[in-house]
Amino acid sequence: MESRDLLLTAFDDVETVVRSALDGIDPALLTARLDPDANTIAWLVWHLTRVQDDHVAEVAGTEQAWTAAGWADRFALPFPPSAHGYGFSSADVGRTVVTDPQLLVDYHADVHRRTAAFLRTLTPADLDRVVDRSWDPPVTLGVRLVSVIGDDLQHAGQAALLRGLLERR
Repeated sequence: MESRDLLLTAFDDVETVVRSALDGIDPALLTARLDPDANTIAWLVWHLTRVQDDHVAEVAGTEQAWTAAGWADRFALPFPPSAHGYGFSSADVGRTVVTDPQLLVDYHADVHRRTAAFLRTLTPADLDRVVDRSWDPPVTLGVRLVSVIGDDLQHAGQAALLRGLLERR
């Protein structure tokens, strides 16, 4: 199996968990919080998708779907287009209001499609390309992609768990 096939499978897994967390969800649960400082399902899915969009577009040398495909306008969130949730305060999480689960699903599907198209172009040698020299050791493309997968799966799992907890309240 090629390395890119493993990466494709992992990103497919992220999409599966995202779709499962949102399938048939009561829209009111998207912005519900377990406590005043807790993340919401909407924020978790938006954030994981924004990070994937941002990081993969950067290493692919393409514009993010967020701006290129008009997702920023459709979401109409009160943040600059460059925002992806990293470093957000509890108040910022609360201002990430998304009441349509399909909007989250569709944005994630677009980012996933773009990610998969990029991954299909990679050779094993490409994964050793240094993409960020601000770290010691410098970050390679392979490490960056695995980092995105790990972060995405963690947040997607949190969204799924949060949905289950909220539905059982």
